[in-house]
Amino acid sequence: MQQFSRRRVSIFVDGANMFYTQKKGLGWFFDPAKLLKVLRGDDELTDAYWYMGLKQPPDPRDENFVRFLSYAGYVVRTKGLKTIYDSETGETTQKANLDVEIVMDMFNTIENFDKAILLSGDGDFERALELLRSRGRQICVVSTQNWIAAELRQAIGSHFIDLQDLRAQIERSAPEPREHKALPEHPADPFRSGGFPAP
Repeated sequence: MQQFSRRRVSIFVDGANMFYTQKKGLGWFFDPAKLLKVLRGDDELTDAYWYMGLKQPPDPRDENFVRFLSYAGYVVRTKGLKTIYDSETGETTQKANLDVEIVMDMFNTIENFDKAILLSGDGDFERALELLRSRGRQICVVSTQNWIAAELRQAIGSHFIDLQDLRAQIERSAPEPREHKALPEHPADPFRSGGFPAP
């Protein structure tokens, strides 16, 4: 009987982009552990990376979430949030751009995977995915129709998974009503301390 080898898959999660995709685009949040299980399917998961910005000093909820991601199987890349001032509106926002780190990890580990799955709707990744494909790698983008850049959506064609189609499998359960308590060092449920943390 002919034996078929499993594909080697690496997953790259743009945490900030996914936060806003869930909050504003979907209206519900996924469980990162469930997501990992669904996306790997029957393939061999070689790496899973999650990229996120952290407040300085770090918020305890963010630290809990980082621990949860680590125990769920993700390599977590973090960067301190920077405060950006808008001279026109007088408002400030906090942002940490990890696009460079994502692309660096993709190409530094390219020999380790046959397929790259990117969770982001950011059009800045269009060229990186085209280069991966030119190197013989399969690509897939996971986002939702209303929160993905047109140029990225056009570049990937049918290699797209809409989070809405996975909702029944990956949506996180609503936390039980309870008085706020600090999470244990090894959290079983990272969301009960206030929900999916902001980037």
